Amino acid sequence: MTSTIAASETVESMTAPDAALAIETRGLVKRFGTQLAVNDVNLSVPRGSVFGFLGPNGSGKTTTIRVLLGLAAATGGSVRVLGEEMPDRLASVLPRIGALVEGPGFYPFLSGTANLHRLDSADRFASPATRTARVKAALERVGLSHAAGKKVHAYSLGMKQRLGIANALLMPRELLVLDEPTNGLDPQGTREVRTLVRSLAADGITVFVSSHLLDEIELMCTHAAVMSVGRIVAQGTLDELRRTGEVYVRIITPDDDLARAALAELGIAAGYPVGGRLSALLPDPSIAPETIVSALVAAGARVRGFDIEGATLEDRFVALTGEGFDVAQ
Repeated sequence: MTSTIAASETVESMTAPDAALAIETRGLVKRFGTQLAVNDVNLSVPRGSVFGFLGPNGSGKTTTIRVLLGLAAATGGSVRVLGEEMPDRLASVLPRIGALVEGPGFYPFLSGTANLHRLDSADRFASPATRTARVKAALERVGLSHAAGKKVHAYSLGMKQRLGIANALLMPRELLVLDEPTNGLDPQGTREVRTLVRSLAADGITVFVSSHLLDEIELMCTHAAVMSVGRIVAQGTLDELRRTGEVYVRIITPDDDLARAALAELGIAAGYPVGGRLSALLPDPSIAPETIVSALVAAGARVRGFDIEGATLEDRFVALTGEGFDVAQ
């Protein structure tokens, strides 16, 4: 699958055979009155991938997901999920999809097991004869066997997220759609969900993960699409998204203002530090690293770390969207 690195590239450049795609949209549009929430979205999600759907809050990610799942009607364009036209084939496609959208909702004073039994009983495709075995297997799959009998109000947020994924896995699924699965989790809960997603993908399930957390997408996913103001501005493998001809200077210094002034004298515009590190696009690759370091030292900036490297995902996404991305704490 080729990458759509620039918004101006053609749809054909990212088209793959239908059989190779778990999700495919062409010219997808969704309006709410005069508001254009999703604008000409062409999305291609390979089967077997962990696909990150990345963008700032309010960029149109959740609206797109709701259209994919038949929770909202498209205003225009086409949608194919698991090789079938949507929403025409909704009844046959939805049983093959597990979804956790806008957070899990459970009865707090029932146990994890009791909650899953109730939710499974609402699924007309689920067999009552195998319910107990399937609930047990789903809890084991997400690592909650030890808490199966505990009331959900006593669960941590990470445990509730995993219980929501367990609900999505009560029946065999080909596609799992997760909307902000690590949002609000502590580091331990985030690791738990990330490990679970990887294990599901290893079992052949396509996992579609919507998030505004850049580092989680980078750690979890094999492919990604970047959405900004209702449009897809780039998509491809993570390596394809990183691949540009741009070169960046990375500096670790306690003297940010001095360093930024010294770089400016060389025609290098540095932003404000992120994570204790200055980063700046190198406009002229012929500027030698030792020239930059000498200028920093001459300006009185103490240099604790220095590197010149290619663009990171954060560099690409900020350049594409004009916005920064949150980082999981």
